[in-house]
Amino acid sequence: MSASDGVARLCRADELGEGEARGFDPWNDGIDTVLVVRHEGQVHGWRDACPHYVDTPLAWRKDAYLDAARTRIVCAAHGAQFDIATGVCTLGPCLGQGLQRVTLHIDETIDIRRQGEEETPYDIP
Repeated sequence: MSASDGVARLCRADELGEGEARGFDPWNDGIDTVLVVRHEGQVHGWRDACPHYVDTPLAWRKDAYLDAARTRIVCAAHGAQFDIATGVCTLGPCLGQGLQRVTLHIDETIDIRRQGEEETPYDIP
C-alpha cells in the first residue's frame, strides 16, 4: 500500500503504545495532518486541526498532543481540551465542537485511506 494508491501506512500497530499519541503526514503535505492515539485499548484517528480556527495544528511540538495525565487531547494554540474517544471539546473556546475523525484500518499495521477513496474488491484487509 502506498499514498499513491489512496492508502497510506502510518505505522505498525505495536509501535503505538497505550497512552501514546503520534502525528503523521500520510499524503506528504510537509506537516502532520493526522493524529492517532491509543487510549484504553482502542486506537482513535483524528484530523490534526483544531475546530476553533480551522487548520490550526494541535501539537506545540512533534507528537505533543496529550495533557500530562494522557486523558485528553489538547490544542496548544487555544488550550482547548478534547475527549480522546469522541473528539468532543470539553473545555476551551470551541466547547461542544469536535475534532474530525479519520477512518483507520488496523491489523498488524495502522493504515489510512484518503477521504473519498472507495475500497475495491482487490484491497487487502
